[in-house]
Amino acid sequence: FLSQPAVSLQLQQLQQQFDMPLTEPSGRRILITDFGHEIAAGARRILLEADALSRQADAYRGILSGRMRIAVVSTGKYVMPYFLTDFLQKHPAIELHMDVTNRQRVLDSIRQREADFGLVSILPGDDTMESLALMPHRIYLVGKAGSKASVFGKNGVAWEKVPLIFREKGSGTRLLMEAFLREKGIPYQLKLELISNEAVKQAVLAGLGFSILPLVGIRHELQTGELEIIPVEGLPLKTDWQLIWLSKRRLLPVPQAYLEFIGEQAPHLVNRHFPHQQFELSGVD
Repeated sequence: FLSQPAVSLQLQQLQQQFDMPLTEPSGRRILITDFGHEIAAGARRILLEADALSRQADAYRGILSGRMRIAVVSTGKYVMPYFLTDFLQKHPAIELHMDVTNRQRVLDSIRQREADFGLVSILPGDDTMESLALMPHRIYLVGKAGSKASVFGKNGVAWEKVPLIFREKGSGTRLLMEAFLREKGIPYQLKLELISNEAVKQAVLAGLGFSILPLVGIRHELQTGELEIIPVEGLPLKTDWQLIWLSKRRLLPVPQAYLEFIGEQAPHLVNRHFPHQQFELSGVD
């Protein structure tokens, strides 16, 4: 959040402290020298140590402080904030970093220790992660209001009339959708491929096609009548929202405190914020 001249001035003042060059020009770019990388690494260690001292001072005063990093799948943005608010209000000195991305990136962030926790609806198929189920996850075939009649034939949904909008590869919703279509032997038209559930929802609202979407992300549109659920045998797909973390990793005080909090409070938070998740929608299951 600095202007270019301000950054240039900071770099000049930093360079004046050393005889060796920290940067070198390369066309219109500036590259960091090997010595510059060493200085940056040392500075980073100093800042981390200073931050640790600050956290220790807070601990002596009985204040829980520090950073917590969470990677959340795209649809998880409709879920995760409700499982964080009470904890963060109770511990205002905690800094939260939340990355909203697709499932593959969430798993990579956990494995590379870039995130303390992840939120997914499909667990990885190995034993490297531990998990805690937070709430049910339900996925339905959805179309624009009034579109239901256009896709039905004599024997139910005529899939050849259903242009489908998909999430990008690596998405959990995409994996569930493809698994369902494959299991049922359903031929389909791939109409569009988009990179977020919100983009898919907007495309469905615009009448560009149909998609299999999580209930948690379409509550408002169902209530206002903008979207409608298409009854299909075998739907909804049912999984759980899972908080995951690396099984061999020793959690720092803040993530450990959050894990203890959510283990106790998750059922109450679901009842308070997502009462509809406890029941199936009448007439569509």
